[in-house]
Amino acid sequence: MKADIAIAGGGLAGSLIAWRLRVARPDLSVVVIDKADRLGGNHTWSFHTPDLPASIFSWIEPLIVHRWPRQQVRFPSYERVLDTGYNSITSERLHETVAPLLGDGFIADAAVAAVSAQQVALDDGRTIEAGAVIDARGQRHSDALIIGFQKFVGQVVKLEQPHGVSAPIIMDATISQTDGYRFVYVLPFTDDTCLIEDTYYADGDDLDRDVIRREISDYCAAAGWRISAVEREEHGILPIALAGDIDRHLESAPDGVGVAGLGAGLFHPLTGYSLPDAATLASRISETSDVSGASLCRLTRDFAAEKWREREFYRMLSRMLYYAAKPERRYTVLERYYRLSQPLIERLYAGKNTPRDKMRTLVGKPPVNIFRAMECLDEGVWRKKCAQGFAQRMGAAA
Repeated sequence: MKADIAIAGGGLAGSLIAWRLRVARPDLSVVVIDKADRLGGNHTWSFHTPDLPASIFSWIEPLIVHRWPRQQVRFPSYERVLDTGYNSITSERLHETVAPLLGDGFIADAAVAAVSAQQVALDDGRTIEAGAVIDARGQRHSDALIIGFQKFVGQVVKLEQPHGVSAPIIMDATISQTDGYRFVYVLPFTDDTCLIEDTYYADGDDLDRDVIRREISDYCAAAGWRISAVEREEHGILPIALAGDIDRHLESAPDGVGVAGLGAGLFHPLTGYSLPDAATLASRISETSDVSGASLCRLTRDFAAEKWREREFYRMLSRMLYYAAKPERRYTVLERYYRLSQPLIERLYAGKNTPRDKMRTLVGKPPVNIFRAMECLDEGVWRKKCAQGFAQRMGAAA
């Protein structure tokens, strides 16, 4: 098979790139290869309305399945409602939107064996020759990045009675703190249906789904909710960036191959949100006039390096969370942040905090050990001191 552009991986990043190319450049042949039978796998992706500029929000909007005008957080000594819009898309909607545009260009149930500048080789011996190749297969091992883990199990549950939740609960940290910073995430889809995710900011990547299922059941019972059916379940282990050498990480990718998604380090270092980066990169690719392999390789790697360097402040906050705070007290870092102004919080999620925001965030007594907090300030020094032993490596959860 031959194509102008071949994309290895049909998750969020790969699917959005393919979608934008098919709309903006219908003259190009685009092929997406994925090991699953559907694009997007089994996931729910969310974002805050201010995370995206209007130009990108306008084309993402058809994917939005649920939206709310506000959101809320709950901590042991503090609760708050924010008038910030929140939006969710599902893998089902992503597949329904993108797969028809690809037609035979979606190669499902196909494992990728290797990628190179102008070829994708499959495990079954088939090859796709392409003018450009983009690797969007997700996390990959790299000694250049030091990460923590955000792991979760989520269930879409049907309840016997209305749950009474009118706005998403982005973080409910009023529960017992085990295995790091633990919180429950609740998206109210209908009056009696919601997605409930039990989430952990943990040092390790072990995920006992049976235990977490029981925790979700206990959370519902404590809220007075009786589950009549579990309609769907999803789980994941996402990276939280603590430090790293992005140039060395990108150089470890095959020569001449473009990069996208988690494997390119394209996620918010503190929150783990990846949709804004995936959508922004898809827009940039669809708007470029040069879609040669060399051009897309350079464009995607420059974008990944640009985003990484912009986010040094958020990696420092992640180090505060993972290194300076005791696991059972990690929630205090987020609790303190949510006491700041709403515009400042919105800029945190969008990765656009101003120098004044950053100063406001750090001023005052930190909710963690001050000496360990000081060690987190300089990323280069911290990386050298802490890379051995404490730090978890990218790809350990793959």
